[in-house]
Amino acid sequence: MDARSYNAALADLRAVRDQIKKARAALAKLEVDRDKRIAQVASYGKAKAERIAPAAGLSVADIVTLVPSLAPESLTEESTGVPAQAPAPAAHTPPKDAEPEPAAQPAAVAPVMRTAQPLAAPPAGAPAVTAAPDTPQALPSIPEGEAGNAWFAHTSGLASTRPNFTQQARSTVFLDTDTGVLVHRNQTHHLDLANRSAADILTAVFRTVPEGVERVYITAGDPWHRDADRHPYLRDAVAAWLNAPAPGWRTDTGRGRDRMAGHFVHARNPVGRYQRDNSDSHVEIRSVGEWFDLDGDSPHTVRDAFVLLWQALRRHWDDAVLMGSPSQTGRDLWTRTIPTRGQHAEGFPVLSEELRGLLHATAGQGRNELVTPPRVPEQLPQLVEYDRTFAYAKHTWKSPVGTPRRITAHTFAAWSEKEQIRALYGCGHWQVRVTVPDAWNHVGLLPAPAPGDRAWHYPAQPGTTFTTWAGGPELHAALTNPLQPWKIEILDGILWDDGKPLDDWAKKLKDTWTNLSAQAHYQGDAQQARAAHLASRAVRSILLYGIGSFAQRPRMVTGTTPRTMERDVPTDAEIIGFDNESITWQKPTGFARDPNAHPEWAAAIWSGARAALLTQRHRDDDTHAGALHTPPGSVVAFRTDALYLTQPQNWPHHHQPGDYLLKGRLTGPLPAPTTEEKLLTLRDAGRAALTATSGEA
Repeated sequence: MDARSYNAALADLRAVRDQIKKARAALAKLEVDRDKRIAQVASYGKAKAERIAPAAGLSVADIVTLVPSLAPESLTEESTGVPAQAPAPAAHTPPKDAEPEPAAQPAAVAPVMRTAQPLAAPPAGAPAVTAAPDTPQALPSIPEGEAGNAWFAHTSGLASTRPNFTQQARSTVFLDTDTGVLVHRNQTHHLDLANRSAADILTAVFRTVPEGVERVYITAGDPWHRDADRHPYLRDAVAAWLNAPAPGWRTDTGRGRDRMAGHFVHARNPVGRYQRDNSDSHVEIRSVGEWFDLDGDSPHTVRDAFVLLWQALRRHWDDAVLMGSPSQTGRDLWTRTIPTRGQHAEGFPVLSEELRGLLHATAGQGRNELVTPPRVPEQLPQLVEYDRTFAYAKHTWKSPVGTPRRITAHTFAAWSEKEQIRALYGCGHWQVRVTVPDAWNHVGLLPAPAPGDRAWHYPAQPGTTFTTWAGGPELHAALTNPLQPWKIEILDGILWDDGKPLDDWAKKLKDTWTNLSAQAHYQGDAQQARAAHLASRAVRSILLYGIGSFAQRPRMVTGTTPRTMERDVPTDAEIIGFDNESITWQKPTGFARDPNAHPEWAAAIWSGARAALLTQRHRDDDTHAGALHTPPGSVVAFRTDALYLTQPQNWPHHHQPGDYLLKGRLTGPLPAPTTEEKLLTLRDAGRAALTATSGEA
């Protein structure tokens, strides 16, 4: 580009800028006009927010904010029951931990406030608690007296039991929508996918492979993003793609034991479920990204990875079947490890809905935290990334079982020191008041509800006091950490017996992962080595997302309604997109009667994983690893299973679950990242630099 074209481009850019300003001004006027019209419509005596919302293209909550008098009665009447949802974890993905050591300083467990009173539980059905920007969200508590004690029971008639049927495998094809290459069994086909709509894909696949294909894995192309530039958000583009007309097909409504029905709208890994008109033919269109990340791999390599995965799992489960997603596969394989004899032959009962709601609101997932200046230097000498290998597999050795017991502050205070230590070392979930030591100069140890949003943060300022919920592994780390014990006051708690409901399942998956990792390392054929590597990553996903599925988040249903029938949009649904033809909405439906809902297991594993990011012992090497074993000011970030540091560590790595693996190293000086985007940019550069260095070596 020369000077003339440069100046011309600047002039064009200014023109676009002015057009944007005009468009924004026009949009602002339209929004003001819309709000006035909403107020006018709301003056009608029988006006309802759920009718006005789809007409305005807003959610019911938006309408109620503009016209509070239209708030549904269900949001203004007080009742009792499940606690309202409180902060959700800041990020998705799971962590892990090493088996904690017995307390080295028993005196650190106390002090305990005998008179501490739990926070009041919010009424069931109440909207999520809101707070001022600088005020932390309030976490729910267990009600006092009999109301709270009633939570400590199992849901009647609901338990995880071993299945008495064999899963049926589904005919699967692998399709690259960029090139049109489709792999079915050992055959390769080249398809004309036209505009890459769902209808085009279904037509092309069934014209080529007519013998009952039931699952289409997209390996490349992300066709659901083809019109992303026409929508403000990726989810809108995905929803439009899934719900576009597909002549001869309709949205699947489920069948037999498979209760999965309707499309699943996800920004990057959606699921389209279709059923042929006047036929019992069902098919799913899914993304392989649910299982593992690809790097230009062909559909042939992806198919080989699935074959290797199935063969490896069959060594441990003779009835193993790969289902649509790793979470479905993980839970199905777990049910086939439920014992047929002994203590748990009758299955594992599901907690009361109240306790499940409490765990959902108070048991976060992975720790994701960026530490910024002045807590770290403005200029980092290095950025070194350590990632815990197959981390969650390290924390499945012990899980909660049996009927939970409530441990009040008074009960805990009455126990001996030895009983207190045993309880905190066991399988529990505790409401605590925490005080950061006055001389503390390292990272925070326990999660707390973050001010102003639905997230977690980790207070580290000396003298800070906060109330939160935490699992036993994290409390153990806070009380016995190598630097200085924190003050923990028990307010309330849930305590289970120790058990091993996941141990057999996890051991089989770890063995499968080890086998496939070895194949990837020693396989002479490059494509087969890559397929084995992808298969080993799929095993990780099976365990990772299998554990996540035990958490059983409240379900969210997504649907569409024609614009001409907007009055049929469900009450309290949130409008997430609309066009001239249809309205797309989503609506929470609460907890399903899921026999495999065990949030107590997921919570225990996540707590253990977060604790292991701080400190874990390597017995064979007689050493420790983790953030607390680094100098103050050297931890740049936590990201689920990963630590980002300013200097390398000599931590052991024996290719075992939970070991810290050096993943990236970038030499400075370089500016400390202040946003997640900047951190990820440096991370990618560090990984590339380490790969280049390793290749040269």
